[in-house]
Amino acid sequence: MTQSPSPDKRAVLIVLDSVGAGELPDADKYGDVGSHTLGHIAETIADFDLPNLRALGLGNIEGIPQIAPVEAPTATFGRMAEKAHGKDTATGHWEFVGIIPDKPFRTFPEGFDDEIIQEFIEKTGVPGVLGNRAASGTVIIEELGQEHIQTGKPIVYTSADPVFQIAAHEDVVPLETLYKWCEIAYDIVTPRGQSRVIARPFVGEFPEFKRTANRKDYTLPPPSETVLDRLQAAGVRTTGIGKIGNIYAHQGLSDELHSTSNDHGVELTLQCIADRKGLIFTNLVDFDALYGHRRNPRGYADALMTFDRQLPTLIEALDPGDLLIITADHGNDPTFPGTDHTREYVPLLIVEKGRPGSKDLGTRASFADIGATLAAYFGVDWHVGEAIDLS
Repeated sequence: MTQSPSPDKRAVLIVLDSVGAGELPDADKYGDVGSHTLGHIAETIADFDLPNLRALGLGNIEGIPQIAPVEAPTATFGRMAEKAHGKDTATGHWEFVGIIPDKPFRTFPEGFDDEIIQEFIEKTGVPGVLGNRAASGTVIIEELGQEHIQTGKPIVYTSADPVFQIAAHEDVVPLETLYKWCEIAYDIVTPRGQSRVIARPFVGEFPEFKRTANRKDYTLPPPSETVLDRLQAAGVRTTGIGKIGNIYAHQGLSDELHSTSNDHGVELTLQCIADRKGLIFTNLVDFDALYGHRRNPRGYADALMTFDRQLPTLIEALDPGDLLIITADHGNDPTFPGTDHTREYVPLLIVEKGRPGSKDLGTRASFADIGATLAAYFGVDWHVGEAIDLS
């Protein structure tokens, strides 16, 4: 039966970037057996407490015994398994909107192949590169920034994601040149399985180097229509907050708002709830970027507790009938060896303002159920995933 679109509804989808809920059955294929982002933070940090998320049902979700359940959760709750192969940002977010690649993007944890680096050097004309390893962006700039200034060689590095990053000082390499290098790198690495190239300009003097807001992402677009495209075509306003626009190569989004932190992302989300209908899609990246990759459980716990304190304000801002979905895109256990993401289930909490919760969804087979649920909520036909029954 053909549905009638309802663009005047409002749904808020918040991705707590990397807040995993325990290892997936195939975690052994990724070296992630024993990982559990939420569980290990709860075990490691004595004062860790998320009373508002617990009230929704976070501790009632299967596989998170480290967080105490409540007797009557106020949200629909469960967890989701990732159907696609991978544990990176693009794979998780693409699956949300109905794209499930049959093979993972390629990562280079030991640095890029000589063939890639040599082609980059030849096509850009740079005198060589520095770094060429998986690293924290702020750390590698601090380590190699002086040598970069002295030699003019760009700093090339990667991360747990399938990404090629180029850092250069704005006084040494003009932004237009850095962006051109990224365009060249994009043509080199995306055919080899990478999903993104990022320009990482910085300024200042050692040891006070600082990355600037002139970052620019060159992202592989989704290979086919997403639920965002379908919603937008049906007249639903789609707003991306944080890095959402970059993840989807700016496709399927009516508006994009850049955030500078988790707190800023929440602030922008509240502003959007106050002034628009449609889908408000927010990624809160600090959990991953600042604390997961840097293996900082204390910082991770504090960031989660801050979000927990903000949660009642978010719910209060909603109108009756509005939908709030809270989930994650992968894990990044800050107690686990290495600095990589971890292959985990993700939590799922759904609030429909004014409707009682306390419904256990168990384990959903795919992140794509998010997109199917949003499509059903807005009355838009969609074909990937299984819509969650909110009745």
